[in-house]
Amino acid sequence: MRRAAGFAAAFFLGVGAAGAAGAAPALWKVADADSEIYLFGTLHALSPAAKWRTPAYDAAYARAETVWFEADMGGADPARIMSILQRYGVDPERRLSQKLAPADLQALSRHADLARIDHLRPWAAAMMLSMQPVASRGATLDAGADLSMTRATRAGGKRLRAFETLEDQARMFASLPEPAEVKYLTNVIRERGQPRLPLPSLLQKPDLESAWLAGDLARLGPGLVGEMKLTNPAFYEALLKRRNVAWAQALAEAMDGAGVDLVNVGALHLVGDDGLPALMAARGFTVTRVQ
Repeated sequence: MRRAAGFAAAFFLGVGAAGAAGAAPALWKVADADSEIYLFGTLHALSPAAKWRTPAYDAAYARAETVWFEADMGGADPARIMSILQRYGVDPERRLSQKLAPADLQALSRHADLARIDHLRPWAAAMMLSMQPVASRGATLDAGADLSMTRATRAGGKRLRAFETLEDQARMFASLPEPAEVKYLTNVIRERGQPRLPLPSLLQKPDLESAWLAGDLARLGPGLVGEMKLTNPAFYEALLKRRNVAWAQALAEAMDGAGVDLVNVGALHLVGDDGLPALMAARGFTVTRVQ
């Protein structure tokens, strides 16, 4: 019996290694006596040439009756996104330049035209800035795992469910305390300001897409989630922990019948003690990493 027991990055843009694990994006199986949910960690923006679908993922997708996503990106038309941004991503009273320290404002000016973004709230500016290096490498949301599988799910006639709406995601960012918003932006600014690593260092510290393709949870977990939790706990609480707890509750309720579901959410939601695999295991389900 099934038990009753992110404007995220997708908006523009753990349990350790127990079980089988290989050079592929991480995939877990959550099971009870008569139902299974597969948890797949996506990267929202990918290079069009990225080969990420594997036999294990395709088998889970083929068996799934319902496919879950963070939000239904099918409704992400430009006019709607702009409307949401105007509502939640703009501060009509205080300029961005009034919220940043002078050194951070000067650093930001090297990456963006301040006159064009000064009306934005810090979280919206951080989103825009963080997408620049991703786009410069040729990655797009259209090629990302979320949108490509949304299209496949609709074309395949499977049931599509979403944990949130696009407005829910923007509201989450807009509800951050201002210090957490500013910290998010300053972290992105400072990361952008780091010098390019020499080739040997790049080989030792792969970019996010390479780490994701390899299922490198050490890079995705302590390297990103752990740093976020340490340096900006309010942001971590809002972006990951609270949402993961709510999603785990929804999935536990979905485990109250029989069948197979496939969940596609950002990879950072699947790592650490507050990740979905850990939360589902804590509810008494059998959780195994299968890829």
